[in-house]
Amino acid sequence: MFIDEIERAAGERQLAVMGVVAEDLPEGVVSLVLLGPAEPGFWDVFTGSPEYRDGIADPLDRWSKRVIGGLAQALDARTFFPFGGPPYRPFIQWAKASGRAHPSPVGLLVHDTAGLMVSYRGALGFAERIDSPPPGPSPCHSCPTKPCLNACPVDAFGSGTYDVAACKADLDNPKNDCMAKGCAVRRACPISKTYGRVEVQSAFHMRAFR
Repeated sequence: MFIDEIERAAGERQLAVMGVVAEDLPEGVVSLVLLGPAEPGFWDVFTGSPEYRDGIADPLDRWSKRVIGGLAQALDARTFFPFGGPPYRPFIQWAKASGRAHPSPVGLLVHDTAGLMVSYRGALGFAERIDSPPPGPSPCHSCPTKPCLNACPVDAFGSGTYDVAACKADLDNPKNDCMAKGCAVRRACPISKTYGRVEVQSAFHMRAFR
């Protein structure tokens, strides 16, 4: 199977291939294909789904299981998800191993096309080798101003580690627009700005985070 076949099938479900991993994988898996929202357009597809409309908890996780599960059946692959634990699958490790996600100046992962808005909805495990184009360098290397470093209203990343408590404590501040628009640090990334995630989608994730 070729990577363009997987990309085409994923795209039909408003998913994008976010990287391919070929090392430190579960037994029987030779290649792991990471999947995330294909933007723009993912939010419209998700909010039109039965999972979003049925009022039951965890709609996005349930959508991911159904849609990626169907994709796995079509492509003769196994499914892996970043939720449902503990134990949890090592998606951060896999993301780095793909060569398409890198540590950013604020410590969060930055993806070559999604920037700091990168997210993973699941992965497909194949018992065969899936070749993909070699990844490029971190986009942070060519970012001259690194606006992410000064975007947080409480400098939650200033110590070199993410101060979750300080971040959450400021979310009720009227001057803080992260709940409505998404994390200011993630939004500041120039690559994130080109990826097309709508504010209401980021607000959905912020409510889950809170």
